[in-house]
Amino acid sequence: MANLLTSIRLFLVLPVAYAFAQPGFLGVAALLGLLALAIVTDYFDGIVARRTNAATAGGQLFDHGTDFLFVTLGLAGAAYAGQATAVLPVLIAVAFAQYVLDSYWLYREKRLRMSFLGRWNGIFYFVPLVMIALSRVELLGPLGPFLSHAALYLSYGLVLSTIASIIDRALAPLRAPPFHDSQAC
Repeated sequence: MANLLTSIRLFLVLPVAYAFAQPGFLGVAALLGLLALAIVTDYFDGIVARRTNAATAGGQLFDHGTDFLFVTLGLAGAAYAGQATAVLPVLIAVAFAQYVLDSYWLYREKRLRMSFLGRWNGIFYFVPLVMIALSRVELLGPLGPFLSHAALYLSYGLVLSTIASIIDRALAPLRAPPFHDSQAC
């Protein structure tokens, strides 16, 4: 069931990305509905996996990989439309590649090794997409341009936090592992 929820989000990637790149492709209500569906499936897929004892390393990679594709291509579409910086999707791709590579090969873990900043970046990558979609709601009037500009500035802030996350993850192996006094001899 958890992988089904993730699959729903995966099928939304291309239409949502194209809707950000071409604002007339989908109506605003449809775009907001697809974003809401993506966020709800992202929220519940992990919960369902844990509650049904179906959480696996492969499922985690599928979930995080789908999130990566969704936000990266959505933000690339927004960048194409001039509503986000084009640097952000590139940096997200670098950060995700680093996340996967160092989890499996550097640390030799059997599952993805999350970082505090990387986790929060992953959540906040959805925010400019929601703000851009809301900026297209005509009923919001003058709030629309404000949301559009705020999403653009937020995308620049996410560039900085993504760079910080990349640097933090790169420096993590250089830090001494924490001392654990378990059964000192």
